[in-house]
Amino acid sequence: MIGMESKEEGNAKSKEEKNKRDIDITNPIALQLLEQKRKVREALKGIKHKIGVYSAKGGVGKTTIAVNLAFALKELGFSVGILDADIDCPNLTFFVGLNNFKQEGYPLKPGLVENVKVISTAMLMEDAKKPIIWRGPLIAKMINEFLLNTDWGELDYLVIDLPPGTSDAPLSIMQSLDLDGFVLVTTPQHIASINAIRSGGMAKRLGVSLLGVIENMSDGSGKEGMDVASTLNCEFLGCVKNEKIFNELSDKGRIPVLEESAIREEFVNIAKKLIG
Repeated sequence: MIGMESKEEGNAKSKEEKNKRDIDITNPIALQLLEQKRKVREALKGIKHKIGVYSAKGGVGKTTIAVNLAFALKELGFSVGILDADIDCPNLTFFVGLNNFKQEGYPLKPGLVENVKVISTAMLMEDAKKPIIWRGPLIAKMINEFLLNTDWGELDYLVIDLPPGTSDAPLSIMQSLDLDGFVLVTTPQHIASINAIRSGGMAKRLGVSLLGVIENMSDGSGKEGMDVASTLNCEFLGCVKNEKIFNELSDKGRIPVLEESAIREEFVNIAKKLIG
């Protein structure tokens, strides 16, 4: 009946309350993280799925993958947003042609590109080309601002473009957000695959699922990407070939998935594997 708890619900509630009491006594920092996660979950309750795009190494094309994966999901009929979590070096706005979009007031309102919602630190700065020189605590605070104070509305997917490394920003996302999991990005270079494996190792240690591996700037063989996926025991989602037109379109703030049929096919196939 409405208004009455089942025995199972009552047991679960009692267990949660006991866990909170235990955490409060033994580890107040863990209790603070638990409360933060609860607030973020409430703030993002209109978003069905949250996917991080990640690699410990810079220069592998995480933003490229995040942007085109988001638009591939949109092409499949889903409502999608993109969060630029590279707080001190944001470049998502350049990739989607939103260089002059500025935020004013709270809650933060994402920019809109072909019905895909976009938010980035670059939208908060007077000049997006100037460096953002912040220490770790400020970066973590800004990520929480994005998570708690952005008006995303109802979304099927939120794609999160993470910065490289294994420190503050990725850690804040993993600790604060109930992610469906990470998509790891690597390239045909062996050093990139080593760092992708490090990324996967960090995610696993923090209890975040690995949804799969994409080899970017690929010659089409996918060898390094498949090796990473095999090592981490997750799916190889596919290759994104190293095409000149890809970089030319991205540099102009145009979305390759929306402009070139072959690129669209690559990313739609990856997206189908991901959601499958």
